[in-house]
Amino acid sequence: MNKNYRNLFDIPEDIAYFNVAGNSPQLKKSTEALINGVVEKANPWNKKPSQFFDLAEKIRVLASKTFGGKSQGYAIVPSASYGISTAARIIEKTIKPNENIILMEEEFPSNVLPWRRVSKETGAKIKTIQRPKDNNWTRAILAGITNETKVTAISPCHWTDGTIVDLHKIKLKCEQINSLLVLDATQMLGASPIDIEKIDPDFLVAAGYKWLLSPYGFSLMYVSKRMRGERPLEESWLARENSEDFANLINYNDNYLPGARRYDMGEKNTATILPAVITAFEQINEWGIKNISNHLKAINGQIIQKFEQKGFMVPARKYLSTHMFGVYTEEDRISGIIKNLTENNVFISRRGNALRISPHLHITERDIETFIRCLDRI
Repeated sequence: MNKNYRNLFDIPEDIAYFNVAGNSPQLKKSTEALINGVVEKANPWNKKPSQFFDLAEKIRVLASKTFGGKSQGYAIVPSASYGISTAARIIEKTIKPNENIILMEEEFPSNVLPWRRVSKETGAKIKTIQRPKDNNWTRAILAGITNETKVTAISPCHWTDGTIVDLHKIKLKCEQINSLLVLDATQMLGASPIDIEKIDPDFLVAAGYKWLLSPYGFSLMYVSKRMRGERPLEESWLARENSEDFANLINYNDNYLPGARRYDMGEKNTATILPAVITAFEQINEWGIKNISNHLKAINGQIIQKFEQKGFMVPARKYLSTHMFGVYTEEDRISGIIKNLTENNVFISRRGNALRISPHLHITERDIETFIRCLDRI
């Protein structure tokens, strides 16, 4: 994928935006879809009953085609915390005080706070895996999983610096001891391949406004077949059988729709959001996840090399994701570096003690050259 796709985004020429892991730029077509959705709401008499269901079903099919897994396994949720909370409440009823929940040190709060609540309610222990000095998260997590581990709730790559976890090895260990696997894939889904079919996590959640290029208010949740019969976080009428028959909604139905649909948020089929999601998913599918990953790896490789030349601490390449990375330096330098870059319209972020760089396909050679020139002046 050698072509640049800057023209698909509404980004001024002088802006070098390397902070997709914080908040992705939006495709122009998605912006148009959002505007059309707002206009559509002004004329509700034109909305057909089928539209309460069709958009979500299209997203399930697109998600399956683009990210893997069966379409029946996908649920439409508003946020990563909603999805993790759904998983946590389901698991809470089975966990025992002598069991533990594996988390990664400095994990994003959405994948920590729900488990802290579970711990408080049940007495189960939170077992936090300390950041390994050599960045080999896989080895550290495997060493932490024991027969008392009920849940392994981790991310495929750490959100602060992009250091990766070998999910296949973690899944194998979880299977051996019958531990549940819950993934917050917000910082990987859409940017780097995840073999959902092979890993088969019990739950996988990803916020939409980062690598899924979607608006706020949309997130995606995948639920394994073995977990699709549990109690949802909310009781939505749209998740029940025959809910498309508006005239008979007074005859309440206790039967859920098949698959993971019971975990959908209420009012999921908002015309102001889902059409923009569909546009984003169609574009990601057209690009292909592997192509996106390879393209971003090439961009990051040029910048990593410059950071290394300047004496920054960069995790070993074998432990870095392809699409984002973090570098380390003295703490008292970080704010000044970000200020310098921002003054030159180069946008990155600080997460924890790392400077985090996360480009997408809008990045041009000019952006990279501007970034490198700024680093040369540091």
